[in-house]
Amino acid sequence: MSDTNPTADAPRSPGRPRSIRADEAIIEAVLDLLAEGSTIEALSIEAIATRAGVGKATIYRRWPGKDALLLDALRRLKGVVAQPAGHSVRDDLVLLVGAVGHNIDPRAERIMPCLVPEVNRSPDHFQLYQNIIEPRRKIMREVLRRGVATGELRADLDIEVAMALLTGPMLVQRLMRWHPELDDRLLPERVVDGVLDGLRAR
Repeated sequence: MSDTNPTADAPRSPGRPRSIRADEAIIEAVLDLLAEGSTIEALSIEAIATRAGVGKATIYRRWPGKDALLLDALRRLKGVVAQPAGHSVRDDLVLLVGAVGHNIDPRAERIMPCLVPEVNRSPDHFQLYQNIIEPRRKIMREVLRRGVATGELRADLDIEVAMALLTGPMLVQRLMRWHPELDDRLLPERVVDGVLDGLRAR
């Protein structure tokens, strides 16, 4: 999956300033190529460099290979991880569930569905996906554990199953457009309230 960093492309010398403009151009090139239908396997450092208008050495000075570059590009596509306020378990879950499958960048609608079969076929791609998603899961785990600790949620709560119950409906609706009549603006609250009915302490 990874392009090999050729010996000729030596790391940048200490103190050499890094061009933010080049970084942006490289990340944008990756996302543009994926949005245009390139698969992860077919995506090459050569193609990325050509689209970004930089040399391969410029890319290798910033990323050790394609895996690391893809991880940064897809993290950019997913956006900043939502940060709960910590006052209400319900409100925090609504915030986190509302972020599931939601992307500001319109290219995500073309890229994310196409990544699903690649993630299922390749252990490397699966791990790439896990590296992107795990920070979001970690935050939701913390909210649910806080709810258990404060007595708001059941003491015997299965945290991992609870996360699946909360995120699954949003992924199906936003990636598959499963039900066109569901109001996307209200769905996070409806999902959280429905799931919490079964998770709350009695």
